Amino acid sequence: MFTSSLQRRITAEFLGTVFLVATVVGSGIVAERLAGGNVALALLANTVATGAILVALIFTFGGISGAHFNPAVTVADALEHGMPWREVPAYVTAQCSGGLTGAVVAHLMFGLPLFSVSRHARSGGAQVFSEFIATFGLLAVIWGCSRVRANSVPFAVGAYITAAYWFTSSTSFANPAVTIARSVSNTFAGIRPVDVPLFIAAQMSGAIAATVLSRWLIPSLPETAEDILLPHESGSQMKTYLFACVHNAGRSQMAAALFNLYADRSGCLAISAGTEPADHIHPEVVEVMREIGIELSSARPQLLTNDLAKTASVLVTMGCGEACPFVPNLRTIDWALPDPKGQSLDAVRTIRDEIHDRVKELIRSECAECCKAA
Repeated sequence: MFTSSLQRRITAEFLGTVFLVATVVGSGIVAERLAGGNVALALLANTVATGAILVALIFTFGGISGAHFNPAVTVADALEHGMPWREVPAYVTAQCSGGLTGAVVAHLMFGLPLFSVSRHARSGGAQVFSEFIATFGLLAVIWGCSRVRANSVPFAVGAYITAAYWFTSSTSFANPAVTIARSVSNTFAGIRPVDVPLFIAAQMSGAIAATVLSRWLIPSLPETAEDILLPHESGSQMKTYLFACVHNAGRSQMAAALFNLYADRSGCLAISAGTEPADHIHPEVVEVMREIGIELSSARPQLLTNDLAKTASVLVTMGCGEACPFVPNLRTIDWALPDPKGQSLDAVRTIRDEIHDRVKELIRSECAECCKAA
C-alpha cells in the first residue's frame, strides 16, 4: 500500500507527464497541420510549446513530487539519495502510464484514433548518440541549477529542451516515458517502436553519466562548511546561526532549511554541520521536507569543526553531546531532539514539526528585525 504522501507524489508525476506528452504530441499535430509542409516551422512550433509547458509544469508540481516526469531523472535522483529506491517503480509506472494517457488525450482532442503505431523512423548511431548527449545535458542542467540556484530549474530545463530540439539530430526526446508514449502516436512527434529500446538505453546512460560527473564537477556543498564564505569573514554584520548534530543528515539540515525559509538572508543566515557527517541526507527526512515544499535531495552533510563554530553568532546543538565544539563566549542553545534516522515517516514528521516550531520561535525572539514574518 502507498502512503498518502507517495500517493500525492505519484499522482503529480502522472498528471505532469500527461500534460507534457499531450503538449508534445498535440502541438506536433497542430504544427504539422498549419505549417503547410514547412518542417522547420513545424519543429519550431513544437519546440516552443514543449519548452513553455515544461516551465509551467515544473513550477506547478515541483513542490509536490520534484517534477521529474522522466524515469531517467527519477533514477538519477535515487542514485543521489534524493528518494528511496523502493519508490522508483511507483514513479516510473506513473510517468509511463501518464505518458500513454497524454498521447490518448492529444489524439482525442484532434479526432484521431486512441493509439496509432508510429512509422516515423528515428534510427542510426547518430540519433542514438544524440539521445545520450541530450539526456546528459538535461541532467547536467538539473544538477547544476538545483545545487547552486534551485529556483532557476524550471526556466533552465525549459530553455535547455528548447535548444536541444534544434542542436540534436534526434530532436531531444531525453525521456524514456515520453519516448514510449510517442511510439503509439503516428504523428509529427512519433517514433517507431523498433527504435525505442536504443533511445531508452542511450537516455539512461546519459543520465547516469551526468549524475556521476556532477558529483565531482558540481559538488552540492563544500567538503567542509568552513569553505563557505561566511559573513564574519566578509566583514558583513549578518548574524549566523550554526545548527549542529551528529550526522548532519536530519535534524540540523531541517532546522537550517526552515530557518532560511523564514529568515531574510541579508540579515540572518543558517548553516548546518555534523561531528560525524553521513554520506547523504536520510531519505525519510528528504520525503517529509518535500511534503512542505522544501527540497533537500541535493544537500550534502558537512563536517563541523572548531574553526567553523568560531565564525558563528549562535550555535544550536541538536544531539551531538560532548562531541559538539566548545567556543568561549559563543552563545549556545541545546535542542534535545531524537535522531530521525530509521524512524517511521510519522515519527520524522513529528520531529520536523517540533523543529519548525522551535525555529520560528528562535526567529521571533532573536532576529525579528532581520527576518520575514514567520
